[in-house]
Amino acid sequence: MSESSEPSGIPIRRRRPLRRVLLAVVSALALATAGATAAQGDAPAPPTGWTRVFVDDFNGTAGTGVNTSNWQYATGTSYPGGPANWGTGEVETMTSSTNNVSLDGNGNLRITPLRDSAGNWTSGRIETNRTDFQPPAGGKLRVESRLQMPNVTGTAAEGYWPAFWMLGAPYRGNYQNWPSVGELDIMENVQGRNQVWATMHCGTNPGGPCNETTGLGNSTACPNTTCQSSFHTYTMEWDRSVTPETIRFSVDGTRFHSVNASQVDATTWNNATNHGFFIILNVAMGGAFPDAFGGGLDGDTRSGVPMVVDYVQVLSAAGSTTTPPPSGTRDAYSAIQAESYDSQSGVSTETTTDSGGGQNIGSLANGDWALFQNVAFGSTAATQFIARVASGAGSGVSGLVEVRLDSRTNAPIGSFSIANTGGWQSWRTVPANISGVTGTHDVYLTFTSGQPQDFVNVNWFNFRR
Repeated sequence: MSESSEPSGIPIRRRRPLRRVLLAVVSALALATAGATAAQGDAPAPPTGWTRVFVDDFNGTAGTGVNTSNWQYATGTSYPGGPANWGTGEVETMTSSTNNVSLDGNGNLRITPLRDSAGNWTSGRIETNRTDFQPPAGGKLRVESRLQMPNVTGTAAEGYWPAFWMLGAPYRGNYQNWPSVGELDIMENVQGRNQVWATMHCGTNPGGPCNETTGLGNSTACPNTTCQSSFHTYTMEWDRSVTPETIRFSVDGTRFHSVNASQVDATTWNNATNHGFFIILNVAMGGAFPDAFGGGLDGDTRSGVPMVVDYVQVLSAAGSTTTPPPSGTRDAYSAIQAESYDSQSGVSTETTTDSGGGQNIGSLANGDWALFQNVAFGSTAATQFIARVASGAGSGVSGLVEVRLDSRTNAPIGSFSIANTGGWQSWRTVPANISGVTGTHDVYLTFTSGQPQDFVNVNWFNFRR
């Protein structure tokens, strides 16, 4: 949750223990090139099954402002009538000046905090004019940005607070109904740490079902390269095709946090999600979140290091037609389509991109499961389980696809391990031995991993004697 406008007080937003920020010596060369970036590409084309509903690639003449058909500037130190200092204790004044918010001529937006000779800070905060971003009924919404956090660390980064986030549409013009109207923080960072936070805010403040002012959040390190030194892609996927409705957060395609409707009461979830959202990009200076990790905004903090944004885009996917569960028994020895489950937890359904693939289930991570009822094995024992699977999991991420009978808490009768197969639609048919099974059973596919990230998609499965 970025510096969302909270109706009272200055929150301490994180429940994680404070850690000492390591001091870094910043060389003169690093300081001179802290904001330098190469030309970036346009937003990637939507995957199969997705439609683009908004995009800004920030193409334009260097030194010009943002496209005001897409964006509006939030200026000053608060919304009109809203809480002071944007509700978080940050100290900058937001402006529409191209000194703080401008295109760089290479396909990027730069939001640059600056300190004047008197020690006062200015920065930039832009919001989409549109407030209608939400998934269609039974469908999905994906909001993503490829960006580089301000490339500054150590004491020079103290007080920096870049963010890419969303607020519920009812907030615009009211400014007193946070957090009940919902906030979705896709990327937050403070103090130049190699750490990204994602959070959902909802309910009441303080406390309430969403643990405010902390919210329902989690964090992770940026993969492969640090958040500050490189561009990374930060994504929120809001999925109404599953039960319970789920919102997932990822960096570079690796999910590290999710929140679903079963975690709070129905009224809280409905108030936070049953409406559109608008998108915000900003760099705050100082405030409660940096203070929770050492704060220290002072003369040592380096002025003029921008957050650099390659693109922002919003994609939508309509509810898909999936194979329904059969009314009678299932044949254990014919392909059982994975999307024909009778019940599930943590599972999403998507179109399989290869010819004839139909649908697959995805977003499968530790603790997820799918139930397939009334699977008939006959009187001759099945001894093998086969599944068509794919994985685009990151390096070092793997897990088990397990088969359990009649209860998902029963011991597995067999399993196989799966790691990256070359992509989320790079399919492999994997066999596993199982204990002999006869008769008719409810079959649970369960997914177990030592990491929280997604590790597998499943297209179909069956059994062999």
